[in-house]
Amino acid sequence: MGVIRAAIAGTGSFAPEKVLTNKDLEKMVETTDEWIRSRTGMSERHISDEKTATSDLATAAALKALESAGVKPEELDLVLVGTVTPDKIFPSTACFVQNNIGAVNAAALDISAACSGFIYGLTIANSMIVGGQIKIALVIGAETLSKYTDWKDRGTCILFGDGSGAVVVKSSDSGSGVLSSYIWSDGSGTKPGLLEIPGGGTREPNGKRTIVMEGNEIFKKAVKGMEKCIDAALEKAGLKYSDISLFLPHQANLRIIESIAKRMGLNSERVFVNLHKYGNTSAASIPIALDEANKAGRIKKGDVILLVAFGAGMTMGAAVIKW
Repeated sequence: MGVIRAAIAGTGSFAPEKVLTNKDLEKMVETTDEWIRSRTGMSERHISDEKTATSDLATAAALKALESAGVKPEELDLVLVGTVTPDKIFPSTACFVQNNIGAVNAAALDISAACSGFIYGLTIANSMIVGGQIKIALVIGAETLSKYTDWKDRGTCILFGDGSGAVVVKSSDSGSGVLSSYIWSDGSGTKPGLLEIPGGGTREPNGKRTIVMEGNEIFKKAVKGMEKCIDAALEKAGLKYSDISLFLPHQANLRIIESIAKRMGLNSERVFVNLHKYGNTSAASIPIALDEANKAGRIKKGDVILLVAFGAGMTMGAAVIKW
């Protein structure tokens, strides 16, 4: 009998039908398609309508992942949803998803780790599987960031989009699964104005409820922090940069992705990028990309996949997965 790990059994993703292009943004704020693409790599993003909540997107991705895995909802032991745009302060978005899909035997909870939420969720699910507490988990990243976007702020409104991605992970001794993960936070990243939604919580219940960000400082913290997490996760797995089959980073900024890939000596064929289609979907970005890479045949059995993310807080995380 081999080592027990959380192996990915199925993937799924979903994005709202409405697409907001850079050309559309030119009509809303003082910006240009060329300026957005050259600085972020983004061309379009998906936007949910007023009646659509985060749990709706999460449910759609969850059902696709369950179908892909051949798993019934009642077989799930755990439902985790990484999100910073919950349906309500409480109950958790995960409980809404649990009810929607009929996962009657599962525990359900949200993870508020911003853009790192999916990797944090995957790490938790893997730990519980390795510890023998559960057998099958559903890990989701889902966001409706458009509902918290200031559409008059050209520095932030060009960046964010809505979407969801999900994976089903199962206990396995086949050799595949999560080889290692490393999660870390830099609490100094809670500095007001760095990356936050100031209002709505107990600190400022009636404060501003749209995203504010200082892009230049975030860039520096993100690159340094993700490099630290990558090195730590690979060391735990006993692997090197050259062992990576596909690098699948958080889709926040093309310059950040290219900077880290260059440091690791990875060419474009070993890096998956889809931010031009979705923008930054926070916790949803990695599972959406993972599903697209899987469905496009970019991942083959035995491949070593490296995931990495950073988010408000600042939260950071990396995971190494053998497919």
